[in-house]
Amino acid sequence: MDKSRNAPVPQKGQTDDIAAFLEEAKRTPAPDASPSGRGRLIFALDATMSRQPTWDAAQALQAKMFDAAARSGGLEVQLVYYRGLFECRASRFVSDGRGIAELMSRIEVRGGETQIGRVLAHARDEAKRAKVGALVFVGDAMEEAPDRLAALAGELALQGVKAFMFQEGSDQTARRVFSEIARLTGGAYGAFDPGAAARLESLLRAAAAYAAGGRTALAREAESDPAVRLLLTQMRGA
Repeated sequence: MDKSRNAPVPQKGQTDDIAAFLEEAKRTPAPDASPSGRGRLIFALDATMSRQPTWDAAQALQAKMFDAAARSGGLEVQLVYYRGLFECRASRFVSDGRGIAELMSRIEVRGGETQIGRVLAHARDEAKRAKVGALVFVGDAMEEAPDRLAALAGELALQGVKAFMFQEGSDQTARRVFSEIARLTGGAYGAFDPGAAARLESLLRAAAAYAAGGRTALAREAESDPAVRLLLTQMRGA
């Protein structure tokens, strides 16, 4: 599957319904907090064939998310990944890096198409059950209908979930759609070059800090990291 082909992006008229979603979100009660009292983060990864190098990097770096979150009250993380044509799976929530690392070590990437819509719908449904502080998505392509993803992002916003959309590479369609999802949820978009482990580490630490401790924790991370400061300036209503 060619991940570089262009796809249309939502025009202004197509996002009018999303604006209505965001207005409604202001009046929607927040879901109950996690029973453990920790923040909850959904860590979603594209596990299709082109993602092998970054999958390996994310596996090595995910422990840094827990380290950053521990300074802000702790975190429960759920791993979500998709690969192939129809496979999209979610782990249980875990409160340390060992469970996620063990799961990731058993997963192999496979060819297939993107399933970002399923990730957004899953995060929305999880947030209805108990509060989810943030969705982190790491991917390099977008092969779905942009207007459908925008609508799902609006539904995610209703649940108070901010999406941190992190893009590997420079595919322009992915950049536009990832940025729009982040904007609609009040989250943030960041990009990194293939093999840029330090940049990915900064992005993951920032998202984990926000999920665990909100804007205050994110601002603390931003004090020493320019990449995190850029994320912070994008976010609204945090």
